[in-house]
Amino acid sequence: MQLAKPALDVGLYTNNLEEILAFWQNEAHVPFSELLALGGGVRQYRHAVGDSVIKINHSRERIDTGQPTGLKALRLFNDHVSQPTDLRDPDGNVLQLCPSEKNRNLALTLVTPNVQAQQDFYGGTLGLTELAESSFAVGASTITLLEGELHPFERAGTGFRYMTFQVFDVVAEHQAALQKGGAEGMAPIKLGEVAYISFIKDADQNWLEISQRKSITGSLD
Repeated sequence: MQLAKPALDVGLYTNNLEEILAFWQNEAHVPFSELLALGGGVRQYRHAVGDSVIKINHSRERIDTGQPTGLKALRLFNDHVSQPTDLRDPDGNVLQLCPSEKNRNLALTLVTPNVQAQQDFYGGTLGLTELAESSFAVGASTITLLEGELHPFERAGTGFRYMTFQVFDVVAEHQAALQKGGAEGMAPIKLGEVAYISFIKDADQNWLEISQRKSITGSLD
């Protein structure tokens, strides 16, 4: 996968918008950067962590909680703490604030009942660089696999629901992932003149967004 941005984005959904925004901005120290209307009554409140974005999505229609995905926890690296500090947001999402480290912005822990299958997906299908056993680089971000129980889940639900990779050519990357064994979640579509996106699913059916964002690539062609 040829990344257009050296960082991973993480998306969550909530029914408790005011409480969640207050937590992420004031306790997690993640600054608000942009509001996007995604259609269908969904708005995305984007918060910057270096080059990464925490995407807080809220729908005007209440959504069911659903089963948790494999996206288990986030670590954020910043200057607001001198030692690791464990937090949970109002929806129960697990977060750890860590002192700044050079060239690191966030780390995603992905729980899986089949570590080998996920290693094959992230290292083989996506072609991410393996930093250490069961840990993969996405620019300044990392994805670390943790063996554990995972119940079947749907795309819809609250909490951490998906991750986003910014690329130069969403159609080419989507097709390449499918040819290498990835499962399709959603074929590429354009979101106006903002982005060209698709979804694939990993070995545990977690949803991964592939995004060609015009503000990053300069074009949606």
